[in-house]
Amino acid sequence: MTAQQIGLKDRLWKELALKAELNTDGAAISREALAFIAPGVKTQEQVHTLFEMDFEIHDDELPAYFRLDHGLVVPFRWNPDARHRIVLDGNRTIVVKDDEQLAEAHFPARPAYYGQKTSDGAAMATIGSLGSDRQFFVAYSNECSYKDKGEDCLFCNINFTKDTYGEKSGIFWKTAKQIGETYAEVHRQGLVDHVNITGGVIPERRELEYYLDVADAIRKHSGVEDFNGTAVVAAPIDLRNLDRFREAGYRTVGLNLEFWDKGIYNAICPGKARDSGGWDHWLRAIEYSVGVFGHGNVRSNFVAGTEPKKSLLAGIQHLADKGAVGTASIWCPNPGSDLEGHRAPEPQWYLDLGHRIAAIWKKAGFTWANLYDSNASVDTLQHDIWRIEAETLPIFQRDAVAAE
Repeated sequence: MTAQQIGLKDRLWKELALKAELNTDGAAISREALAFIAPGVKTQEQVHTLFEMDFEIHDDELPAYFRLDHGLVVPFRWNPDARHRIVLDGNRTIVVKDDEQLAEAHFPARPAYYGQKTSDGAAMATIGSLGSDRQFFVAYSNECSYKDKGEDCLFCNINFTKDTYGEKSGIFWKTAKQIGETYAEVHRQGLVDHVNITGGVIPERRELEYYLDVADAIRKHSGVEDFNGTAVVAAPIDLRNLDRFREAGYRTVGLNLEFWDKGIYNAICPGKARDSGGWDHWLRAIEYSVGVFGHGNVRSNFVAGTEPKKSLLAGIQHLADKGAVGTASIWCPNPGSDLEGHRAPEPQWYLDLGHRIAAIWKKAGFTWANLYDSNASVDTLQHDIWRIEAETLPIFQRDAVAAE
């Protein structure tokens, strides 16, 4: 490894530490900076179609994400009380903490299709949002059947988000045709390599039929046979239904177990614990899915920060041993959830977790294609760590060209 490569990695590790702080603590933004970047006009705005991930609800149009100086992507989580602030400095937006300038924040341009509509007049931006790495994210509904039973997951605010922002923010049931038309336009514009379809928990038969219809609509409107789709679903009671998702054209599947510790799972996810066969059946469904979709093509996410790290890592390791990719999202005590007002662990806790997960992935033999295809986003700390260690982030290529 050259001195230049060592220096770049050192800078990336520092940038990753800043990203961890911005993820766990959020960031405020000045009125001047917000007006300058003009989310929803010049730059890409948040789309509330699943969860409110900011620390407080808001009326302002806020940005979706930004890049730091070396390219690491930070999801924007608005926290008006955060020590980190994004301020305007001439024609640059700067991340500051206690008036110390830390980095420049680079906000992405608004995708062209965000200003377009489907044939029935729905704003395409509300049908599917665009991730930072060519990933098309569709939340078909905020309908979750656990609400009616009073059994929502305690960390989740999917129903609260719908009640708060409603249809004016694009929270409505998306039809298969709307998704197919929007995907076709995103594909025509050359913006997409992966599709993630998700939503609240709905009855099994209805979920299966809907996902089959969506796959048909994507192929019909785009002409793309292999659209590299991930179906994020509840564990079906009849595990053979997982074969049908594969037959419909989905390349990967996501079954989010949320917690490895059964006691915590039962307490925080009462609906999942009582329906869909409970924790043990969800695990069987994950293992069955590996046999259907193949090694590395099944994902299960954990809400990191509400159970001990040792337990969470035991779950990630178990899944890796079975050929499934375990991921961990940084817990945001979402407004409107039963855990609102709690705190996520310190940034260093998440950095250590990310290093340990990346090591498990490497030992399990997962490829970058596995980690990319099976996930809704590759903006996590563990994905960054993987790419820094493997020297595959775009900055490494640019740095190498500049050195020639």
